[in-house]
Amino acid sequence: MLSYNTPIPVNGQNAGPTAGMSARPPFKTVGNNGSANGVSSNDAVSGTGRHAPEEQHIWLVTGPAGCGKSTVARYLAESLHWPYIEGDEFHPPANIEKMSAGIPLTDADRWDWLTALREASIRTLDQGNSGVVLTCSALKRKYRDVIRVAPYFTPNLHLHFIYLDASEEILLQRVLARQNHYMGANMVHSQFEALEPPTPAETDVIRIDVSRPADMVMADALNQVLHTIDGIQKDQSQ
Repeated sequence: MLSYNTPIPVNGQNAGPTAGMSARPPFKTVGNNGSANGVSSNDAVSGTGRHAPEEQHIWLVTGPAGCGKSTVARYLAESLHWPYIEGDEFHPPANIEKMSAGIPLTDADRWDWLTALREASIRTLDQGNSGVVLTCSALKRKYRDVIRVAPYFTPNLHLHFIYLDASEEILLQRVLARQNHYMGANMVHSQFEALEPPTPAETDVIRIDVSRPADMVMADALNQVLHTIDGIQKDQSQ
């Protein structure tokens, strides 16, 4: 099972960029104002500003509370040397207050949050980064569709979802083990009631079984990300 209380291990031999992918400095965490600490070495800077790489990627790690979104997303960002956006940090205080009180968020509570995440991702890519990794529960398809707007006017932008899949019982055990987190165990059930797991029609989604040990989950996620990126690069070169 994924651990939430230990540092994320990164194997320098297996977690680094594959052949053909340029090495970059360590990942940056993007705050809720869209700023990042530092500039990636794959930025191309001109006298008028930065220019984005030819192909860019948004990797959104999704799933209910307790599935390990932050653990997996941080591992991917650190392995790929991409900026990381923690979706929970973009919730307005009213949303945090409701969740802390065990009150499920409504659709109306989520729209501005989802839009803010989408815009923060685009701003991060506009700084010249070739990719960004972010977390968001994205429980319903219409929530995922809000993020899917991002590539509409950017042909070189590719959006991908990683859905972390586990039973309610497993996730409840993990949330109960958390300390000082606003997402209480009672919220797990409410999230499963709202959950619309991705369907086969959502071809931009990769499903990862997170009932396995953490190292297996993270290795699987990274391998699938690299395989997807490699396939896109090959398609673009033809």
